[in-house]
Amino acid sequence: MGPGDLQDVLSGLKQHEHADLLVGLRRSDDAAVYRITDEVAIVSTVDFFPPIVDDPYLYGAIAAANSMSDVYAMGGQVLFALNVAGFPREMPKEVIAAVFKGGADKVLEAGGVIAGGHTVVDAEPKYGLAVTGKVHPKRIFIKGGLRPGHRLFLSKPLGTGVIATAAKDGACEPAVLDGAVQSMLRLNRVAAEVAREATVGESMARGATDITGFGLLGHAAEMVEASGVGMALRAADIPILPGALALAEKGAFSGGMKRNRTHLEHTLGALGRLSLGPSVGAARAGLLFESETSGGLLFGVAPEDAGMVHDGFKRRGEACWEIGEVTAEIGIAVR
Repeated sequence: MGPGDLQDVLSGLKQHEHADLLVGLRRSDDAAVYRITDEVAIVSTVDFFPPIVDDPYLYGAIAAANSMSDVYAMGGQVLFALNVAGFPREMPKEVIAAVFKGGADKVLEAGGVIAGGHTVVDAEPKYGLAVTGKVHPKRIFIKGGLRPGHRLFLSKPLGTGVIATAAKDGACEPAVLDGAVQSMLRLNRVAAEVAREATVGESMARGATDITGFGLLGHAAEMVEASGVGMALRAADIPILPGALALAEKGAFSGGMKRNRTHLEHTLGALGRLSLGPSVGAARAGLLFESETSGGLLFGVAPEDAGMVHDGFKRRGEACWEIGEVTAEIGIAVR
């Protein structure tokens, strides 16, 4: 569902409040957070989608990584998960078992465990997880945690949307698809750990989200609105998966890209708060709006803590990209 439609259907539910519901519908974010004690809060989220690759094991693993990403976006750690699935009645049992195995293995990699779930008969396969995690109530990441001057980091390249779309049409080289699969399989666990470590007194990293269906600019816009700030992004520093730009130049965009772009152009764009420099180019611009699956974390830290982020990823052998900074004036500018 597109961002505008989602806001409309949820508008009547935002009166649900509770003293211990630290993050819920009233302040839309990546997951719900409920305080249990002064030291422990529960993070809860659910996500599922149709197959994005043909291999059932990889499909299960990617869906699980994508589902758990919302816990990491809140600064949490994964505890356990429940399978959420729908499969055609005629689907072979060994195929369904492979999907579940892929998901279970990915949850184990995250340090969690599959504890149960629910499965229904459905004409189109669907799989994902309801995930429960934990976080300290005073160390929650939220979309509204950015402050002017924060440096912005992204933990994965863009491009899974155009690559998956091209692959469905048989127009993607195997090596390009494999690169996207490996990116989608990578957990945001390290990114969350590094962001938690980037703390000096009150300057701890607080603003974060994961890049999924609304694309980089769509999720960035959520952070801008929630934080009351702006973003200045450097197009040349935003990472793109190998082969994705070439596919974008051929127009291999999903329907999600068009919905995301239309929404932002009618919201931020109508207020003059969305600006893409002429050097960005049409194909690269499309990638900034394009939907992603199991994308990276986008988070901000105080300037003095940026070095800790670079060092933290380097020590763990993972890549991360510094792509811009937070500004005082509300809006998003890409140059």
